[in-house]
Amino acid sequence: MDKFPLCRDGKSLGELTVEGEGLYTSFCAECRLPERELWCIWLVGERGELRLGIPEPQGETAVLRRRFSHRMTAPLGRILRGELRPVSASGAAEWVSADCTRIRTPWLRQQLGELGGVLMRESGSCRLFAAPCDPKRPFPLPALFCFARIRQIAGKSYAVFAFDGDEWPVFCE
Repeated sequence: MDKFPLCRDGKSLGELTVEGEGLYTSFCAECRLPERELWCIWLVGERGELRLGIPEPQGETAVLRRRFSHRMTAPLGRILRGELRPVSASGAAEWVSADCTRIRTPWLRQQLGELGGVLMRESGSCRLFAAPCDPKRPFPLPALFCFARIRQIAGKSYAVFAFDGDEWPVFCE
């Protein structure tokens, strides 16, 4: 069993316990919530991040217990810490600028890297990429058009694509 800090803005608010169980890894997070707001716990590794979920308030603390297969957690590399992040008003994690260097599949890394302005976020076991979508320009990732969902993010139109842990396109969200 390994223990890691559970942080918010560099300040430790609790503890994340990680334990291997055969083909799975179990996570238990306990922390104080900084404000009356909806929060999400993220696992931060050397090579990536994984959304663990929303902790359940229990008295003065909040608790989250989850279990993922090693297939889901292995791409993260060595675990560094847990992080407590606010959930956006839409109930989903915040979109951030995509770091295409963290994409393992050469084809996908090249395609997304060429687009520019791509956003990403985690949604359960899926990684979502949002590519700017302008009707006056070619459709982004045309080979995967059937997996796209057109969404408004911060008032702009995006084609949102979901990928599983092996970076295969999936229907998610």
